[in-house]
Order: sequence, then C-alpha cells, then structure tokens
Amino acid sequence: MPDPEVHATSSPEESCEPVLTPAVLRDWPLPSSAGGKESRGRVLVVGGNVAMPGAVLLAAEAALRGGAGKLQVATPEPVAVPMAMHLPEAMVAGLPTDGAGDIAASAADEIVELASGCAAVLLGPGIGSPEAAVALLSAVVPRLDVPVVIDALGMAYLTEHPDGVAHLSGRAVLSPNMQELARTLGEEDEACEDDPRAAIQRLASRSKAVVASGGSLTWIATPEGRIWRDESGGPGLGVSGSGDVKAGAIAGLLARGATPAQAACWATYAHGRAGERLSAQVGTSGFLARELLRQIPAVLAELA
Repeated sequence: MPDPEVHATSSPEESCEPVLTPAVLRDWPLPSSAGGKESRGRVLVVGGNVAMPGAVLLAAEAALRGGAGKLQVATPEPVAVPMAMHLPEAMVAGLPTDGAGDIAASAADEIVELASGCAAVLLGPGIGSPEAAVALLSAVVPRLDVPVVIDALGMAYLTEHPDGVAHLSGRAVLSPNMQELARTLGEEDEACEDDPRAAIQRLASRSKAVVASGGSLTWIATPEGRIWRDESGGPGLGVSGSGDVKAGAIAGLLARGATPAQAACWATYAHGRAGERLSAQVGTSGFLARELLRQIPAVLAELA
C-alpha cells in the first residue's frame, strides 16, 4: 500500500479538502485481500443489549463484508446463542449483564483478553445507555493497544474522557451521528448541524482520533487537520442500523490493514455507494440497513 505521507502530490492526505470519488480512492488502494483469513486480520465487535442485539449483528457482519478474515463478538449472555446462530462465521462470547441488560463493566477482563491478537476492535453498537457505555469503555479502552472504532453510545466515553483514546496514538476512529457528535463535544445540536465540518474537526483535534460524521454530506477529519468530503448516499441511509453497518465496515477495513483515515474514507464511501445502489433497485427510501451488507463487497470490488 502506498504511504500517503510520501506518495505523489495527488495523494488524498495531501489535498486540502478532496471529495471522495472512485478516482481518489483508487489512488489510495487498500491492502490486498488476496491472502487467507489470518492475513486479513481478526476483528472484535463489542456491544448490544438484551433488547437490542441487532446493532451488533449488523456491525459484525459488516466487518466481514469489509474484508476482515476472522470475527469475534462479545455481547450480553442472554442473546449470545441466538447471535451465534445468526452469525455462524463468528466466535460469540456471552458476557455478564447489568440490571438493564447491557454488558457489565465486570466483563472488562474478558473483553481485553478477547482483544488480544485482534487487528481491530469495535466498541459501542447496541449499548442501551450512556452510563453503561461509560462504565464498560472506561474499564476496557485504556487497556487496549490495537486500532479501535467507537460508535453510537460508546461515544459517551469520550464525553467523560476527552483524551480517552489518546494513548492509541492516532489508531482510533470515531463514528458518531450528528446528535452523538454534539453530545460528545458538549455543544447544542444546532451548533454542530450549522457547521458540521468545523464540529468534526474540533472533535478530531480534541480526541486525537479520526472522526467520520455528518448529515447529507459526511466529513472525515484527522487530528492533524486533514479532511475529506463524501457526497455519496441519499436519504434512504437515514434508517435504523445504517450507522452500525458503516462502523462495522470501518473496523473490517482496519483489520485488513488499512490506516484509520483510509478505513474511514473507504468505508464511508462504500456505505454511501451501497445506499445509492439500493435506491436504484428498491426506491429512494424504504430499504433496510441489513440490505446494505450485501452491497459492500460489490462496491469495494468496483473500486479495486
């Protein structure tokens, strides 16, 4: 894979604000997926609630669709067996829960052990409350030394600990929606919605992580101030579970060996283009997040 820092001047990371297009991404190729499953990395997806296991299911399958070689899932014990039946490709660990059905913070040691040897860890999809997310991630994230993606209510951890992923030295991607972005920054929703580009840059700078977020346009920003704009997608992507698919795809690409910025850019574009393909097949709206999953490998193949 070309090093974006020493690549020619057309490198996406050296442009002031490129729009993500097939040409831009082809000049920034992903690591090869030609090897066996061990060469494409193992990913761990952590999250879920006994009343909301679907988010983890979507994110976990998206990680495989993005090209990860092996999959582990850590989710509340009451839903672990059904999860394993729906995800026969995964090793599923059932973890103790708190009184509200979220993974208990006492499961931190097991999660850290599962993360050992992984190429990427995704935290947050399907967690039911900010308090449970903060308790769990506070016990887990400081002990991780692998690329990390934080999504959904997992972002509450960054609200309480603004430097909570700084120890990863840039190996983290944050994937909040606009409301989660505002809460993480401690700002009003309107302030972020009025200038999402600036808000995303503020979070990237503060957290020392890559941030991918937005509304009709998605922005990807790095802590160093680089930024990309993605114009793919459409209104149909505004549906439950869509963000979980994108976060899982980011984690899958990280597991394959992509850099955090590269994984965020490629997954964001693939997610948007998958939505466009479904819009043409199904309609502008009304398709389901799980239908995005089958489109992701086809979009990645188009870009190869």
